[in-house]
Amino acid sequence: MMETTALEIELSDELEAMRDAVRNFVRKELGPWAQEIDKTGEIPDGLFELMQKNGYCGMRLPTEYGGGGLSLFQYCIALEEFSRLHRAFTIAANYSSGMTPMAITRHGTPEQKEKYLRGFAQGKLKSGFALTEPEAGSDPAGMRTRAEKRGDKWVLNGRKHYISGGHVADVIMVMAVTDPEKRARGGITAFLLDRGTPGFTVTRVDTTIATDAIKLAELTFEDCELPASAVVGEVGAGFKVAMRSLNDGRLSVSCSCVGAAESLLDMATEHSKNRRTFGKLLAERQAIQWMLADSAMEIAAARALAYDTLRRLEAGKDVASAGSMCKLFCSEMVGRVVDRVVQIHGGMGVIRGFPVERFYRDVRHYRVGEGASEIQRIVIARDLLRGIKITD
Repeated sequence: MMETTALEIELSDELEAMRDAVRNFVRKELGPWAQEIDKTGEIPDGLFELMQKNGYCGMRLPTEYGGGGLSLFQYCIALEEFSRLHRAFTIAANYSSGMTPMAITRHGTPEQKEKYLRGFAQGKLKSGFALTEPEAGSDPAGMRTRAEKRGDKWVLNGRKHYISGGHVADVIMVMAVTDPEKRARGGITAFLLDRGTPGFTVTRVDTTIATDAIKLAELTFEDCELPASAVVGEVGAGFKVAMRSLNDGRLSVSCSCVGAAESLLDMATEHSKNRRTFGKLLAERQAIQWMLADSAMEIAAARALAYDTLRRLEAGKDVASAGSMCKLFCSEMVGRVVDRVVQIHGGMGVIRGFPVERFYRDVRHYRVGEGASEIQRIVIARDLLRGIKITD
């Protein structure tokens, strides 16, 4: 981590102390795990044991269930530090503190909280969030997965795909249409589904462009029976549950992008100080200096935008589409930074086994997950144009 103050933003004493603790943990403990993940293409169970031992499972969950009780801002700071080393660490953290655990925390019944939250906090349970379908995800109105009430049961039929960690999740929050007429306006319901439930199958697992440990699953539901107690929140309120979870996810992605970008800038800066071409250090060449300067400027702007939004949220203010602005700006920013850093590294930047090349693949996902860049632009534009009927 560079000590360049231009990239830093003043934090409260509490946030700074927490950030330093996470940074020390990442530096001292996680290096060998990053190598193991790259070697095996899996996130090992031992990592979750280490994270739980050090208080990094269930970071956002209530303390009464064994969680850390962190705010969204604190959690995002932690993810920023994890992402400096390897994106898989942010995935591991989200299994116990991401969208599904937080939906249960906010909307779950006492029985649901007791059943799942302790397991997340203990690192024994992993979560998944199933919204996306072949014709739905960014467009929930196109959702085809249905849940029909039959007696005291809900019967689930349909298919979800591109579900992060769906193949290893112990519990998945599934969005399904319960009222085809209302759909996103009160006709989608959130359900909790346990691994091993009859009628539920993981039908495909895809390895992404990113590190092999980051996999996406296709999930199929065929007359899959769920009890009434599986509903999260109210029947028909699933779209609101999902959107609140996605908004949090967009801010955590934003800070993850900032952490990855700053780590990349560190690599490029150090490389430029040591690499000579035609008798000169790269650092002496204006073309390289400008790449570094542009990257530093964009990282500082991205962090300022993300932190300001998080502070306003903590103050109880309505941030409207600011979460989408953060996710859009930060994910596009890290894409530009990593492209420059690969270019600065030359041949080394495109060879498997070097961190720069892995980062290049890993950060590409950020412009797609939690709503693609184009969707964020739509959200921002509609917020600006409120009151005008948009038909497309």
